[in-house]
Amino acid sequence: MESKVAKIKQDLSIDVYAIADLIASTQRKSGEIPWCDGQKTDPWDHVEAAMGLTIGGCLQEAQLAFEWLSVGQLPDGSWFSSYINGVPEDKTRESNMASYIAVGVFHYYLITGDKGFLNKMWDTVRRAIDFTIRLQAPGGEIYWAISPEDKIDPMALLTGSSSIYMSLKCAISISQILGHEIPEWSDSLKKLGNAIRNMPYLFNMTKSRFSMDWFYPVLTGVITGTEAKKRIARSWEKFIVKGQGVRCVSDQPWVTIAETSELSLALSAMGNVNLAQIVFNWICSKTYEDGSYWCGFTVPDMTIWPEEKITWTNAVVLMVADAIYNLTPAGRLFCHDTWNLSSLTCTDAKSKGNNICRLVGSEPKPNIVHI
Repeated sequence: MESKVAKIKQDLSIDVYAIADLIASTQRKSGEIPWCDGQKTDPWDHVEAAMGLTIGGCLQEAQLAFEWLSVGQLPDGSWFSSYINGVPEDKTRESNMASYIAVGVFHYYLITGDKGFLNKMWDTVRRAIDFTIRLQAPGGEIYWAISPEDKIDPMALLTGSSSIYMSLKCAISISQILGHEIPEWSDSLKKLGNAIRNMPYLFNMTKSRFSMDWFYPVLTGVITGTEAKKRIARSWEKFIVKGQGVRCVSDQPWVTIAETSELSLALSAMGNVNLAQIVFNWICSKTYEDGSYWCGFTVPDMTIWPEEKITWTNAVVLMVADAIYNLTPAGRLFCHDTWNLSSLTCTDAKSKGNNICRLVGSEPKPNIVHI
């Protein structure tokens, strides 16, 4: 595929096709997408990488990635936490890893308008979501995993539960597009949102030193409006290295491209596109010669670590570029104002209003940004 460079501010650039090509070249013939050559595959990051393929126009490769999940889905609707060359490495079954397929499938549909694909993936999505909500506790939080010994671990993670919230939104939208009514999914979403917003003590607070616990409730639309602004402002100094990016962990000198991209995506989702663009521009030069992005680096010495080219890290760079610069019809997937949670679907999904669902089937945009 011919590489075309998308020019961003300050002479920085993002090569959409080079990034998609990196992911596609790392993908195995089976459809599995590992972190990088020789490393593990986990279901959540596999879906994230597939979303990068879709944004980059590698639709056959993206479909193959989703087929790999369908074929490998376990009888209970889950997947193991990690694989190497298709062989299970860690037989833990995590709730957020199972449910995230709904986000990837809905994202693919928004870009392609392929309802046949939704029908094909429906049973896989349904079983994955059903597995996840079976782990929901009475308080609304969702336990993070079932151990290899088949025991539920009664711990809830804020980042994981926030990701599940986004997955449930997408799964409900898919079900409504296909004409399926599953009220228990909507009930689960409401209980989960209430737990995250109002009962933080239900979640493992030792994870609060990780930046994802800070911004994921905003990124996924659990916390919106004024409360979202307050949450972002409250821990800004704790995690931000100005001009560089976001620390993965507050007490470590490690800035990561993925967390910085996801914060930028969260800022865009809450409507602060200008700040999202500023944060995104901090990392736009953090690339190898082939246009792919570093995984992370230490500050202030700027040592790249690790040096591998990570598929899902590069995929989320494409996702935030899409959100800020409207590369595809899925660019507004995370935007808070596109979701009407009273009906638990995309805003005016059944009308002709200006909303995320209406964008399906619109003329595809080239993966080039002109500023």
